[in-house]
Amino acid sequence: MASSHSSSPVPQGSSSDVFFKIEVDPSKHIRPVPSLPDVCPKEPTVTDQHRWTVYHSKVNLPAALNDPRLAKRESDFFTKTWGLDFVDTEVIPSFYLPQISKEHFTVYQQEISQREKIHERCKNICPPKDTFERTLLHTHDKSRTDLEQVPKIFMKPDFALDDSLTFNSVLPWSHFNTAGGKGNRDAASSKLLQEKLSHYLDIVEVNIAHQISLRSEAFFHAMTSQHELQDYLKKTSQAVKMLRDKIAQIDKVMCEGSLHILRLALTRNNCVKVYNKLKLMATVHQTQPTVQVLLSTSEFVGALDLIATTQEVLQQELQGIHSFRHLGSQLCELEKLIDKMMIAEFSTYSHSDLNRPLEDDCQVLEEERLISLVFGLLKQRKLNFLEIYGEKMIITAKNIIKQCVINKVSQTEEIDTDVVVKLADQMRMLNFPQWFDLLKDIFSKFTIFLQRVKATLSIIHSVVLSVLDKNQRTRELEEISQQKNAAKDNSLDTEVAYLIHEGMFISDAFGEGELTPIAVDTTSQRNASPNSEPCSSDSVSEPECTTDSSSSKEHTSSSAIPGGADIMVSEDMKLTDSELGKLANNIQELLYSASDICHDRAVKFLMSRAKDGFLEKLNSMEFITLSRLMETFILDTEQICGRKSTSLLGALQSQAIKFVNRFHEERKTKLSLLLDNERWKQADVPAEFQDLVDSLSDGKIALPEKKSGATEERKPAEVLIVEGQQYAVVGTVLLLIRIILEYCQCVDNIPSVTTDMLTRLSDLLKYFNSRSCQLVLGAGALQVVGLKTITTKNLALSSRCLQLIVHYIPVIRAHFEARLPPKQYSMLRHFDHITKDYHDHIAEISAKLVAIMDSLFDKLLSKYEVKAPVPSACFRNICKQMTKMHEAIFDLLPEEQTQMLFLRINASYKLHLKKQLSHLNVINDGGPQNGLVTADVAFYTGNLQALKGLKDLDLNMAEIWEQKR
Repeated sequence: MASSHSSSPVPQGSSSDVFFKIEVDPSKHIRPVPSLPDVCPKEPTVTDQHRWTVYHSKVNLPAALNDPRLAKRESDFFTKTWGLDFVDTEVIPSFYLPQISKEHFTVYQQEISQREKIHERCKNICPPKDTFERTLLHTHDKSRTDLEQVPKIFMKPDFALDDSLTFNSVLPWSHFNTAGGKGNRDAASSKLLQEKLSHYLDIVEVNIAHQISLRSEAFFHAMTSQHELQDYLKKTSQAVKMLRDKIAQIDKVMCEGSLHILRLALTRNNCVKVYNKLKLMATVHQTQPTVQVLLSTSEFVGALDLIATTQEVLQQELQGIHSFRHLGSQLCELEKLIDKMMIAEFSTYSHSDLNRPLEDDCQVLEEERLISLVFGLLKQRKLNFLEIYGEKMIITAKNIIKQCVINKVSQTEEIDTDVVVKLADQMRMLNFPQWFDLLKDIFSKFTIFLQRVKATLSIIHSVVLSVLDKNQRTRELEEISQQKNAAKDNSLDTEVAYLIHEGMFISDAFGEGELTPIAVDTTSQRNASPNSEPCSSDSVSEPECTTDSSSSKEHTSSSAIPGGADIMVSEDMKLTDSELGKLANNIQELLYSASDICHDRAVKFLMSRAKDGFLEKLNSMEFITLSRLMETFILDTEQICGRKSTSLLGALQSQAIKFVNRFHEERKTKLSLLLDNERWKQADVPAEFQDLVDSLSDGKIALPEKKSGATEERKPAEVLIVEGQQYAVVGTVLLLIRIILEYCQCVDNIPSVTTDMLTRLSDLLKYFNSRSCQLVLGAGALQVVGLKTITTKNLALSSRCLQLIVHYIPVIRAHFEARLPPKQYSMLRHFDHITKDYHDHIAEISAKLVAIMDSLFDKLLSKYEVKAPVPSACFRNICKQMTKMHEAIFDLLPEEQTQMLFLRINASYKLHLKKQLSHLNVINDGGPQNGLVTADVAFYTGNLQALKGLKDLDLNMAEIWEQKR
């Protein structure tokens, strides 16, 4: 047990064994050898004595098994297997696993309870065979007791003799110090120390040997298996060597040439890429000079397309090129400069287009230039160019009016421009014909101006719609392409092989050659410019030999506009469909705004002339002419722009109301003067008034044109013939009919004042009715005109005049009804009220005539006495007055009205006579008094029926007698 390491009985291995000469790096991790098959241990023979055994190990087994780096023995499996860095984390209970409690094992315990009882009973009957275990326990206790003799310092995991403290503790220098005559004692002490250490070594070796002996069977089993494993490894090594030789031959014969071809193909493709990249760089290098050339010719769209394409190439294909690191920012600044140039160019174009001479027949100025500008502005999302055009329209409208006024004033000799400095004051000095010609000229210039604006905005609108249509078609094509690609991807079965040597796909090596020409073609087309170099004859660059037209076909599509020019729609427009739709609506609104601007300027021009009451002083024909001109201009602008502007229409309506008020006041004043001077005598009817009435009978409500010669030869008629009936009228009524026709004709000429005219005409008719009633029935003519009395002829003539007006009220009503909107038909009730008032007035006149005779009968018959002679004086006077009444009204009133009037007078006569006879107690008894009364009544009846038109009048004179009781 006390033998040293050199006196180990285990034989040394042979130095000729190459297998054991391999030095194993202890720092390398050696994977554990899997369990070997069970092999029976063999007895050692003479030939096995020189083989390596476990006894040749120079390191004890506990030192090999124990990890000196650990402070203590780790019992945890994960820490021992995966190292100290493993951290035991708390596992969160799964939500899908139930919580297991003792109740879950109740059924199981009930099932095995019987088996457990049997097991316990058998366990008590058969004691356990633990002799071997007790022996091992005893041996373990003994070994533990022996190991406790070894100092603890040797058991420390950080035990190392190179540490000075550890070395001094194990081998104190005091045992080796020979000075001071203590050599013998020190030598004895050193020997004692050596023996102590040898004793410790023996204890450790005995324990190691004991542990090995306990596991000797496993050691011998492992050693036996090592021999077989070495044979297996040797055969495997030979097989691997043969396989490598065969693979090397196969690689040389079959693969090396093909791989070389692939490498050459890759190299060629890389060279082509480099060549194309250099060519692309050369093209990009020419971007700025090309942009300058395009800007010099105002090709803004081409310059912007070139800048956008160059920026795209810089970001995708030339990203990271050091020489182009500042080109992107330079192009951005250049793009901002182009934006400003386009805005300025569009402003200049708008000024030139709107301010060119209006006599020019060209609708659109430089159409291609306009299309290019609009495309550039849309491409850069500069949508405020419509505001610029709107501002130019306002300025141009002002200049049109100003220039027209200057031209007209300069042509008028009556205006001294040196005295009257202001242009507005000069314009107010024009008379109506001159001012009307000026307004007509302004309206014609505004019409041409709006036509030009519409043509220009139509071009812009067509460009916007073309871009919108292109966006929609592009989106549809993209959707179709995506569907086709999805179907193609689903149908293809791609098998990819790896290129092991180059570390890439073999399919890439073949695919690059096919895809590169297409990519080069696209790149060259996208970057084509006027300064690009011509196509070479090299086969590599053949796909790049494309023309500018082919490039433009891939990125643009052409469409036509109303002007005839072709629109090249770019695919990289940044506007959405909603923005383009809104812009199209704004263009239409701008056209409406142009119409409103012209109308607003025209209104200001009218208001400037109307400051001194000029428009209110116009006569009817002048105002109607002005109104027609303004309405024509309103309709023309509505036809051009598609919407009616209301400002000029409102101004016309305002002036029309003022005109209607003045028109009505003039005619009402005229009618009032006529009535105040009317003597209510029958007037002769001039031929022109008869013609006027005849035209009304034909259904034409208009003032007839004056006939120069024929009217003077025709004599005035005594009565007015209307549809076969004779009307004896006063002169005021003839003029009133003419005034009524003026109202109706004014409605035809100015339809916008129909309602106002209806109201004013109703007021005029009411005024005539009320005023004539005051003058005739109210006897106002006695004071106003100086008549001595109001005669029955005056009353009958007034009644006939009212009847004439009533005859024409339905005609007037139909005229206004045809020109009123349906919502305003309720205003026609004014004519119904007027008709009723006139009928009431006529009835009052008839009652007045009856009342006159009634008072006469009362006066005469109250003095009647039944005595001779016959006829009596009373009845002679009554017949005389009846004859005068008949003579006064028969030529004025129709026969039917005369008969009705005399029937009412006769009824009054009979009433008074009956009253007087009753007072005189004269009865129908056949006496002398009855005979006298009968004779007087017969005289009265004969005389009355002898009057013209009253022959067949039924007088029924029997009613004068009271009925007998």
